[in-house]
Amino acid sequence: MIKERKGYLYKDREISWLHFNERVLQEAEDPNTPLMERLRFMAIFSSNLDEFYRVRVALIRRLQRINGRKQINEYQSSPDEILSEIQRIVVSLQDRFTAVYETQIIPELNKRKIFLKEEQELDEEEKVIVKNYFTSHILNNLFPIVIDDLKQIPHLKDRSIYLAVRMKNSKSGAEPKHAIIEVPTGMINRFYSLPVKAEYTHIIFLENILRANLHHIFSIFDYEYFESYIIKLTRDAEYEISKDETDYSGSLLDKIQKSLKQRSKGIPTRFVYDERMPKEMLELLVKKMELKHVNLIPGGRYHNFKDFMDFPKVGSAKDYFEPLYQIPLKNFDSEQLMFDAISKEDILIHQPFQSFDYLIRFLRESAIDPCVTTILITLYRVARHSNVVNALINAVKNGKKVVVLMELQARFDEESNIYWTNQLQEAGAQVHFGKPGQKVHCKLCLIYRKENNQLVKYAHLSTGNYNGVTARIYSDFSLFTKDTRITEEIDALTDMLFVNLKRSGFKHLLVAPDFMKKQFVALIENEASNARQGKPAYIIAKMNSLVDFEIIKKLYDASNAGVKINLIIRGVCCLVPGIRNSSENITVISIIDRFLEHARVYIFGNDGNEKIYLASADWMSRNLHNRIECAFPIYHPEAKKFVKDIINLQLNDHTKARILDGINDTNFVSATKDGVSSQIASYEYIKNR
Repeated sequence: MIKERKGYLYKDREISWLHFNERVLQEAEDPNTPLMERLRFMAIFSSNLDEFYRVRVALIRRLQRINGRKQINEYQSSPDEILSEIQRIVVSLQDRFTAVYETQIIPELNKRKIFLKEEQELDEEEKVIVKNYFTSHILNNLFPIVIDDLKQIPHLKDRSIYLAVRMKNSKSGAEPKHAIIEVPTGMINRFYSLPVKAEYTHIIFLENILRANLHHIFSIFDYEYFESYIIKLTRDAEYEISKDETDYSGSLLDKIQKSLKQRSKGIPTRFVYDERMPKEMLELLVKKMELKHVNLIPGGRYHNFKDFMDFPKVGSAKDYFEPLYQIPLKNFDSEQLMFDAISKEDILIHQPFQSFDYLIRFLRESAIDPCVTTILITLYRVARHSNVVNALINAVKNGKKVVVLMELQARFDEESNIYWTNQLQEAGAQVHFGKPGQKVHCKLCLIYRKENNQLVKYAHLSTGNYNGVTARIYSDFSLFTKDTRITEEIDALTDMLFVNLKRSGFKHLLVAPDFMKKQFVALIENEASNARQGKPAYIIAKMNSLVDFEIIKKLYDASNAGVKINLIIRGVCCLVPGIRNSSENITVISIIDRFLEHARVYIFGNDGNEKIYLASADWMSRNLHNRIECAFPIYHPEAKKFVKDIINLQLNDHTKARILDGINDTNFVSATKDGVSSQIASYEYIKNR
């Protein structure tokens, strides 16, 4: 077991991540969370865990094959120890997950006259309805595989669920047969709503429809009894791309398209099964699938709870979060052109409380404005139906020069980004890509506009993706500005991205991988120096993850010098606060609430001349060393106050904030009687500004 104790300076990142996902599970367990939102948090927990096994556990397993007992580095235990601890924690969390679903969620649904029916609970009328639906919509999508005589089970897909079936007769004495059927959730909705009866809502899972019709699926065999159990396999999602600059065998686009095929054949990292499955049947599957060294996770009757994101809209209004209508910005709404509003002052917006559609309007106006000549933009993750891309295509049609940096290596969004790349290129936009192994993660847009015979630059920078769907559930900041201190340096940064021009340094932007870490280290050291001189010194930082060990060491040094450090870390935090002679002046909280806290904010006291930076970059080695990132300063006094006020609300959250102490990282900050979540407080603050 990995030791987590006082005096232990660095928490293992994988264990810290599991504690983050436990905080998500806490929201599902909380009876004060509206019922249907509890289901959504269960879906998030499940989806998170899938990605964890596809990426992080897969990496640890690769390291295990090299040397399982040797420490990964001076801060992390051996792969063997980490995988053993992951198994222990995940099994415990899975038990809690199953318990909350079976003993809390299901009874609460039933109280509301909503029933998730199992196949044996169908009445005669419902059996006919289900049989007809099965025959007309499902049967032709089923391709069962009988596995008994196979040396090895054919390839099972990642992220799919399968029904493992056992067929037997009580009289004939024939040996049982075993089969596997993929549940076709990719083609058919997993939830089928039966006709409402006397105000009762009955919903049946797709796999239960299959269970009800096993005798029909396997009618060729003469078996009387069928038993079935859901199984699920998770695979290593990593793929390799040649980084050799002398390899001219194809473009990055071609290489990624070829490499994505590797993902479906990745090595198994987790096998989840119904714990009620007979031991001999489990052993048969493990043998046939060659899963001897794979994490075996017992679970309940249902897997792939991520599908609950698409659960039917049932229940009453009180079973959901109260709608928060997006707050309009008078700065923009009172002006005919957004350019006029931005010319008066920098405008900072906070999503989702304020609308992402202002960016769409910005691009739409630019597309038809005769004064606009060029639009440059970086795209990392975009929506499936993207108004951002559609606005860019419209700009091309209106004769504008549109240059896009499309990041093809955005994990799990590669295929979507390839699709939009083709759409943009067909429209006539110039599309560039990053380099293998170096993702372009910054989110920025630069627009060139002719005004009074001069070329004026307008910029939009964001902590979040240019994705209109996630913008409604992710909490982010974005800035509209024509401040030349920022726009000129964005211009230089786009030269690096699009023309490969080198830049020796930036005065205002913090740009990775060449400069950002050095600049952050200098800012931290400056606070430490001020503290040693008896000056007020503080650091407030908010991010998704804190992993970079050099940054952590600098924070420990600053703490020892007397710098007050307040951190808000949503996910992984390898720093351990409150350790004597190391981190006594550091506090860390994590906020898990209805919106995903996604903004990265870095605030430094700077001897009274406070510096505030917003970014899409965490303090992780991958952001600081292996990605192109851009932290941008907030200069406008009102915008600085806006950021600071929101952060102070979060630092004083007494409802959804947890204390990260480096041990269990899941204890809530002591709640006050009139405590309000910082997200609701932020909404009210923005509404009253």
